[in-house]
Amino acid sequence: MEEKNRTEQWSSKLGFILSSAGAAIGLGAIWKFPYVTGMSGGGAFFLLFIVFTLVIGLPMLLSEFIIGRGTGREAISAYKKLAPDSVWVWIGRLGVLGCFLLLSFYSVVGGWVLVYSGLAIPGNVIGDGTNYGELFGSVIGSVWITLLGLLLFTIINVIVIASGIQNGIERANKYMMPLLFIFFIILVVRSLTLDGAMEGVKFFLAPDFSKITGESVLYALGQSFFSLAVGFSCMVTYSSYLKKDVSLRSSAASVVGMNIFVSLLAGLAIFPVVFAFGLAPDEGPGLLFMVLPEVFGQMPFGELFLALFLLLFLFATLTSSFSLYEIIVAALTANGKRTRKTVAWLTGLIVFVAAIPSAMSSSLLESFMINGKSIFDSTDYLVSNILLPLGNLLIAVFIIHRMDRELVKQEFHLSTNDSPGLFRVWLVLMTVVVPLTIAAVFINNL
Repeated sequence: MEEKNRTEQWSSKLGFILSSAGAAIGLGAIWKFPYVTGMSGGGAFFLLFIVFTLVIGLPMLLSEFIIGRGTGREAISAYKKLAPDSVWVWIGRLGVLGCFLLLSFYSVVGGWVLVYSGLAIPGNVIGDGTNYGELFGSVIGSVWITLLGLLLFTIINVIVIASGIQNGIERANKYMMPLLFIFFIILVVRSLTLDGAMEGVKFFLAPDFSKITGESVLYALGQSFFSLAVGFSCMVTYSSYLKKDVSLRSSAASVVGMNIFVSLLAGLAIFPVVFAFGLAPDEGPGLLFMVLPEVFGQMPFGELFLALFLLLFLFATLTSSFSLYEIIVAALTANGKRTRKTVAWLTGLIVFVAAIPSAMSSSLLESFMINGKSIFDSTDYLVSNILLPLGNLLIAVFIIHRMDRELVKQEFHLSTNDSPGLFRVWLVLMTVVVPLTIAAVFINNL
């Protein structure tokens, strides 16, 4: 019964790429990347992020694709099939747990986006004399507003996941992802024409390595994992629905290229505005919510553009959370004893309850700190900077030292031009560079 969920597949390569890109291009690239970059020195951090994404993230993404398509099973069952009766199955279980913890704070931000979308549609965000910092503070500081946003965000996720792969996840991605790119470019063009915008561009693109610390290196590595959705076997589950006539190499390259491009757009959209309006680049998680209204407030029909962009940003946020829910739901329905719809609603309920402490980190639980960090920030740090690197390290060791080498090579070369040199490069990166880099960053931060 383990392969019951394999009756569903992506209908096309484009659907798979857009859905995988959607999983990667969401809060990681649009929300988290700008503020983490701002807190970590700007240009030098961005350069580190690109290097880590190409040298570590891309090989890891391809590795998860190989494991998923090679077994045709979701995360936990994939490792069971490749290494039966062994501890390796805990990689899949770690992925399910990690996705659950990630959703417990990710869904809170999704709720913020949903609330802002609701405010922007009738034009209640942009206004003369509006203090956008105070507006954001009032939203996240209200228990009922944050919980309502969290609840609605969770319900939307559950409805789509319960609808299945083609009718839910793939259908939504095919239409909304291209629109997101179009509106992002409009935002960047407007940002770059503001007075003082070039200072923001310089901060973002001119590396100043004196600002790089051991912690910022760890953040850059964590961000490359976070933004590509690798380390928790989400892409193992996604690629398990993929047909054999699709090239994994070109698919992985497309996802990575789109991700770096969106991160570049995010930086060029945010930092010129930050400097043009005299804001601090290290504002933190609220940076996007305070900067976007400033930008659109300077544009003709700004209220309309803000509402449309927030709706599209909401969709990008949802496409990422779909992948997190999917790994959990796919794992819990793998034995065929539970229906997708039942598990989707049950998962949503549990995630909603688990997310309440993070949702209240700026209100009732504001004074509750863990090592100087709020519950929201502590969960973010645990997931992004500890569990994700650990998951990637374990997957790297597994695919090189435990998975059958012939199966790996077969999936690597399938449906593409034979390039033995590329396989050797990937092999060296996964055998040496990836594990040593992750280990070095961990040791540096002990």
